[in-house]
Amino acid sequence: MKKLTILLTLLGLVGITAAMAWSGFGSVIEAVTRIGVGGFLLTIAAQLVVDVILGTAWHAAFPSMSFRHLFMARMVRDAGSTCLPFSQLGGIVLGIRATCRTHGVHDARSAPVQWPEAACANVVDITTEVLAQIVFILLAVTLLAIGTTQSNPLVKPVIIGTLVLAAGAAGFIWTQQRGGMAVKHAVRVLGQLIAGQWQTTMMDGAGTLQDHMEEAWSHPGRISASASIHLMGWITSAGVLWLTVHLMGASLTFPNAIAIEGVTCGLMSVSFLIPAGLGVQEGSYMTLGHAFGLDPSLCLALSLLRRGRELGIGVPVLVCWQLNEMRILKKKRAVQTLPDTLPNALTDTPEG
Repeated sequence: MKKLTILLTLLGLVGITAAMAWSGFGSVIEAVTRIGVGGFLLTIAAQLVVDVILGTAWHAAFPSMSFRHLFMARMVRDAGSTCLPFSQLGGIVLGIRATCRTHGVHDARSAPVQWPEAACANVVDITTEVLAQIVFILLAVTLLAIGTTQSNPLVKPVIIGTLVLAAGAAGFIWTQQRGGMAVKHAVRVLGQLIAGQWQTTMMDGAGTLQDHMEEAWSHPGRISASASIHLMGWITSAGVLWLTVHLMGASLTFPNAIAIEGVTCGLMSVSFLIPAGLGVQEGSYMTLGHAFGLDPSLCLALSLLRRGRELGIGVPVLVCWQLNEMRILKKKRAVQTLPDTLPNALTDTPEG
């Protein structure tokens, strides 16, 4: 799997380089710098609004956990998927670890969260997001068909991929509700990505994971609310694309922005094994943007600005998370060495 990830990463980087060469390096750089520092910071602020909506969607499904706790864990999960050379599975593992009360970022007032509950929370959140994504992609394909006079070659594969995604989501939901053995197998697969004591703890707690799953899915109102808010988040992400295009001096209607963002997200979901969708995102933006009259260099610049936005948010999140992990590790080591030093301190009495 590691060799495949490296190969796909290299192919994606080659694809991005080839796209820049075809569009013209100078034209792409000029399109990127056109937005300005102030405009770029504005798009980062808009993306943070999207992140708040996504955190709200997670909190709607798990109101027993604080919003701050889930929001920061969501940020770590997304940062791991977009900033590190992992597939999306790697980001999920980081998200589970960050959701645990004794790891990552958490609110001291939050109730204790052990790994089975953290894994359940992440899996259910991803599932409700996929449900919303299916609706968003179908809306995007519809707007793409309406907004373009000629048939787009991406429509059919996206529709097929969406149907496969819907079937997979249905099976995944059934597995979470009733497939205890399948859940344990999934835990075993995730456990192979983790080394050391945490892997052992994860395997030992697999028996309680199914109980948490059944409890989460026993509240359909919460699940529906979470999926609905996730849909709002997807639509708002199209608003970030619309804003970026206008800050670059081009013109794009909001429905067309939904079409571009939705179809791109659909293609990236199908290519989930490629780290950060390298090459897939750029090709999608260029193909879809051309259908709505956008210059190829501007479309490629849109993708690069999106990646810059993800790095601008994700890197500080990962740095803060790692610093907090180090602080917790030092605290644990201090507590573990205390029992060994205390007896010696009691027996070392002055002579005479």
